[in-house]
Amino acid sequence: MREVVQSLEESRIREVANEGLGRSDVLKFWFGESDEVTPDFIRDAAIASLQKGETFYAHNLGLPELRHAIAGYMHGLHPQQHTDAWFDRIAVTSGGVNGLMVAVQALVDAGDEVVLVTPVWPNLVAQPRILGAQVRTVPLVADAHGAWQLDMDALLVAITPGTRLLVVNAPNNPTGWTLTREEQATILAHCRRTGTWILADEVYERLYYAGDTANGAAPSFLDVAEPEDRLVVTHSFSKSFLMTGWRLGWLVLPPSLTHAVGKLIEFNTSCAPVFVQRGATVALQRTEEVTPALVAHLKSCRDTLVPLLAGVPGVSVATPRGGMYAFFRIDGYDDCLTLAKLLVREAGLGLAPGSAFGGEASGWLRWCFASRDVGRLGEGVERLRGWLKG
Repeated sequence: MREVVQSLEESRIREVANEGLGRSDVLKFWFGESDEVTPDFIRDAAIASLQKGETFYAHNLGLPELRHAIAGYMHGLHPQQHTDAWFDRIAVTSGGVNGLMVAVQALVDAGDEVVLVTPVWPNLVAQPRILGAQVRTVPLVADAHGAWQLDMDALLVAITPGTRLLVVNAPNNPTGWTLTREEQATILAHCRRTGTWILADEVYERLYYAGDTANGAAPSFLDVAEPEDRLVVTHSFSKSFLMTGWRLGWLVLPPSLTHAVGKLIEFNTSCAPVFVQRGATVALQRTEEVTPALVAHLKSCRDTLVPLLAGVPGVSVATPRGGMYAFFRIDGYDDCLTLAKLLVREAGLGLAPGSAFGGEASGWLRWCFASRDVGRLGEGVERLRGWLKG
């Protein structure tokens, strides 16, 4: 086995979750998904597809019907291009994580330099390393109140003509940090000068609560880029459509790259299942029945949890502008992995350790607030408060 594969670190989130296996009394906020099931009309579309016998291969890039639906959806969020122009930029993938891996495979050779903004979901760091790339990280910086910010000067210094790829996840998992449109324009202009590709993980684009954009979505690199810029954007049906287990996503590509990515999809998964794509097509056709209500509910969850956490002595937490996580630290508890395991065993509270997302997040905890029952969030905070009191 390759040494880089042997050296991959197992998920620290799952390591904590294993502490709670078989326990029904644990309040579980460790994974990044809502506890709401997929809406019935999406499930019904998939069931109807299976009943029709649609159990065969599809086009590598996805069903034309789904790609057209995605094109219309993207045009609605980013109307700079005509709807038809989006179609040739869309590749359907078997989940957002598969989309990210395919994108890295398309852009990175062994030995290439990749720069990542961290802390970040660990898969984003692992993928270029698996391909033999040299990974450099530029950490966000947390202030005294728990808010994370980008040191733009440090990022621009890190991106040189020798940098093949920049990977940015915003809105960010785990911190909730978001880029401004001005920051995106600055980064894009710099990467144009250095010839660096940008891989933008924007799966949380719709989970945005600041309300300072015309479409209600977080600022996107697509709003400042030209179609043929060296930019690949990753999206997923998981978060905004309550479809985590369906494993379906898409890439937005320069038109000149789409055909080659279709070949990579062939060598990875061949295609996404037709019945899953049928469900996703209906999800996009009826998105206004899903996403706005979901975002409103998540904002209510955020606005319930964060003040309660802030009221716990020793806790530092900032209100995230996007995503579905509260990221916080507790004075005097620097070993967040041990702390997370203790909270499972002794308080019945399941949180993700910050160290899973990078060394700069050691001492932090991530709380996924995507809960149908807002009361569970309050109960979780009371368990934390009680445990801290001893």
